[in-house]
Amino acid sequence: MAENKTQVTKVSVASFIATVVDDARRRDVKTLLTLMQKVTGEMAKMWGPSIIGFGSVHYVYDSGREGDMPLVGLSPRKAVTVVYGVAGFKGAESALAKLGKHSRGKGCLYLKTLSEVDPQVLEQLIRDSVDAKRRP
Repeated sequence: MAENKTQVTKVSVASFIATVVDDARRRDVKTLLTLMQKVTGEMAKMWGPSIIGFGSVHYVYDSGREGDMPLVGLSPRKAVTVVYGVAGFKGAESALAKLGKHSRGKGCLYLKTLSEVDPQVLEQLIRDSVDAKRRP
């Protein structure tokens, strides 16, 4: 089976954030970084070339494929900031309904700007996701 491409690297998170061209997106990333670090109690690490992740969780798919991924993470893209790992747990749908302007992928959120979402709802969403993944 092929090795997962998204693994922890030794790239500096601060150096990566410095490459974010858009000032507003860079501020949003720094805000999310602080929030995720507070909620997880973990230090940020680069996962692959463009994902800032916090903590780690092991997964096994029905297909037998397995690996590790961050508990939660983010990636500043050109048009949106992607927030990983905050969907797909019990209670996520009701929180997402109160979050504010966002779009979704299977297990991630796409945020154009943090000013369009409720910061308390976002924090609780991240907290509930982390708690669900850490539960035995």
